[in-house]
Order: sequence, then C-alpha cells, then structure tokens
Amino acid sequence: MRPFVFFDVRTADVDGTKRFFADLLGWESAGPLFTADGTPWGGLTEIAPDDDRAPQWLPYAPVSDVDAAAAKAVELGGTLVRERTDLPVGSLVVVTDPGGAALALFQAA
Repeated sequence: MRPFVFFDVRTADVDGTKRFFADLLGWESAGPLFTADGTPWGGLTEIAPDDDRAPQWLPYAPVSDVDAAAAKAVELGGTLVRERTDLPVGSLVVVTDPGGAALALFQAA
C-alpha cells in the first residue's frame, strides 16, 4: 500500500500557487487539481479571505477502515478535527497528531 494517495494544498492564492509549482517543479494543473500525465494526484483549495487558517499541505494516507483508523488515532493521542465525510470515491476523516500536524485518513470506495 502506498504511504499517501493524494495531497491537498490550501492556499489564499490558487493561481499563484499553480504558477509557483509549475515554474519550480514542472507540475501540471487542471482546474483545482495538480496532475501527472493527466492523472490527478493533488487538489488546490482556496482559503477564504476571512479564514484565519494558515496555508498548508494535507496528505491523505490510505486505510482499510476509516472509522477504526480514526479511533486508533484518538487512542494514540491524536485529535479528530473533521468527522467522517463520505464521497463517491471513498470516505475520509482528518486527524492531527499530538504535535498538531494534520493528516487525512482515506478509505477508498
């Protein structure tokens, strides 16, 4: 199993972020996604002007049971910061580790 299956970047400047990574690393973008050979591997989410969260990357780790993985994260001292969200492609939760770093746990459909 791959250690990560997707990445999101949250930014106040989506177009500037696309240009930065295209110029720096040659990354392609299509709409709100970073792509490699036409395959999406990362998303871009715009932070609203009134949102005080800092720009950040959010990696998505694959799990076989999102509910069990969320419970284990909390048991180990993490915090559940986003309840389970069910999408057509799977289900996810967002947790933070004891130091506050965020990670999405993703169960494919």
